[in-house]
This record gives sequence, C-alpha cells and structure tokens, in this order.
Amino acid sequence: MSNTYVALLRGINVGGNNMVSMKALKQSFEQLGFKDVSTYINSGNVLFRTKAADARKLESKIDRMLAQEYALQGGTVVRSHAEMSRLNQTIAETWKRRSEDWRYNVVFLRSEIDSDTVLEAVAIKPDIERVVYCPGTLLWSARVDGLTRSAMSKLASRPIYKQMTVRNINTTMKLCDLLDRLHEQ
Repeated sequence: MSNTYVALLRGINVGGNNMVSMKALKQSFEQLGFKDVSTYINSGNVLFRTKAADARKLESKIDRMLAQEYALQGGTVVRSHAEMSRLNQTIAETWKRRSEDWRYNVVFLRSEIDSDTVLEAVAIKPDIERVVYCPGTLLWSARVDGLTRSAMSKLASRPIYKQMTVRNINTTMKLCDLLDRLHEQ
C-alpha cells in the first residue's frame, strides 16, 4: 500500500531566485523512488506516492536531494493526504465566507516550530489580520488595505520564517483537490 503526499518546497522560483524546472524536479523525485509524481504550478508543489510513512524523514530526504542537485537549502514541508484533508475541513470552517477585501494564506510549518505558541513573539494586529493555528499550519487572513501594516507581512525578516512556507488559499485548495484525486487512484 502506498501513501500519498504533497511536498511544499520553500522559496522555489520566487522573484527570479532559486530557479528550478518543474520537469527536472519531477525527474529528481522519481529518482528518489517516488511514484506517480506530478507538479503543480511553478513554485515547488510536488505530489507523489511512496510506501514510506514518515513525513519528517521524507522532508530530510527531499532536502538532501535539493542541496545535492540544485544547491538549495531545505525547508521542505511534506503533508500526507490525511493531513491535507483535515486542513481542507478546517479552512472550510474557518473561512466560511471569504471576502475580496481580505487576502487568505496558509502558512505551512515545519515540525521544529509546529505549535500553537509559534507566534507568541509576533504582535498580530486584530483590526487588520487574523491568524488561526491548525496543527501544521497557520491560517492567516488580512485586509487587503492593511497588508503592508500587518505583523505577518514582517514575518519574512525573522529567523523563524525559514521554518515555514506559504501558499495562497487558491493554491492550497487546488493541492487538496489534486491530492484527493491521486489518493483515489
């Protein structure tokens, strides 16, 4: 029996940096022994099957490959189908009514910082942003007119930022859908 996963690679093809071809990345994942490998958009989202059951070990394996083949420093977050299904449910409950006046992002946390206390040192501004912890993730929403003033926008300057990767709500929902399809095959 194989397990289905999505690997979320941190900082791939962002702002012209860390450029990696998705075709080459797919081949690299296949060389690691993963099956039914596919990528989604050009920002380092890789879906795959494997018999392995430990997502943290998979993260380490993928990080080693990224360092060796692409000279990239890790930060991979791997989520199983079950984890993404729970996240999908939490998103549906948390963001029942989304507004065009708000931006919605999912912050995927590496295991080293996965805790409901991860943002204790960050002063969230409740008048312009909301953050909800869900194991493995933060659901962050902010008013579009307040994005540049939000605490989350300043997170990139903190060391903790290297232990997370961000996807917008549309990408996250599409990844959930693609992972469902792969899981059902």
